[in-house]
Amino acid sequence: MSRSALVENVTAMLEDAGFLVSDRCAIRPKSFDVAARRGEDTILVKILGNIDAFDGRIGVEMRRLGEFLGATPLVIGLRTRDEELKPGVVYFRHGVPVLSPDTAMETFVEEVPPLIYAAPGGLYVTIDSDVLADAREERDWSLGRLANELGVSRRTVSKYENGMDASVEVATKLEDLFTEPLTEPVSVLEGADDIDDEEAAEDPDPEDEPVVSVLMRVGFDVHVTQRAPFKTVSETDGETARQDGVTDRLLTGHSTLTEAAEKRARIMSSVGQVTRTRSVYVVEKAPRDSVEGTALVEESEMASIDDSDELRDLIRDRAGTA
Repeated sequence: MSRSALVENVTAMLEDAGFLVSDRCAIRPKSFDVAARRGEDTILVKILGNIDAFDGRIGVEMRRLGEFLGATPLVIGLRTRDEELKPGVVYFRHGVPVLSPDTAMETFVEEVPPLIYAAPGGLYVTIDSDVLADAREERDWSLGRLANELGVSRRTVSKYENGMDASVEVATKLEDLFTEPLTEPVSVLEGADDIDDEEAAEDPDPEDEPVVSVLMRVGFDVHVTQRAPFKTVSETDGETARQDGVTDRLLTGHSTLTEAAEKRARIMSSVGQVTRTRSVYVVEKAPRDSVEGTALVEESEMASIDDSDELRDLIRDRAGTA
């Protein structure tokens, strides 16, 4: 299957699952392909035939964007260099959950969450430690008795009852012994690693520094991106309060208004609709007010902005939004 066909299939699957899906981020470089939202759940999705192409830099960027936009980064792919991704299993690459299309279908369309995750050494499940302890005590089994039945040490059984995950083989034995489900689903939408201090900041390109300086001067916390269709995600003092269903975050682009820039502005508008984020593109000369919902603001206008409310009002007026 071509990557283009895979992207179309995944997009159609998300729409079938009730997600609002953005336009494809058909630009380079790019950290994600589409943004999607269902209810309060927002995901940023990278779609790959071979997930070995998902490297650490993209992983960090996706996790950073997820944190800034209140979204979960997610990879949907078919295989690694060595094997097909197994259905019903959640993999992890560079701190980001990875699903096969079949697993994504089960998770989002059929609403059957996966129970198994891959980690060094094999496939594992999360044991509900309280249920396991109760089941053992109801049988009046000692830790040693259960350890013998499983072929593990007494200490290992104690660790299971204190929250340690188990291999799929052990989990199967446990459920055969107690004839009841003991496993907890993998929380895909909470599965990404947090950003640490060393990963949390990027420096702006020199040509973007004036725009970043204005945003910071008027009270925004500015998060610079490197592989997204926008240059920054900004928010006021780290807050994400909503007005008329839209957060106070801003997606910002900056360049000469070329055909490629207009394409980026359209993508920004689509991603903004999904993430409930306003978008603005700063240009030297603006021939019109907006590009499909992304406000156009001239560099001279930007430099004269005095506070964040003034900028928001200007963006709303230019974009034609309430």
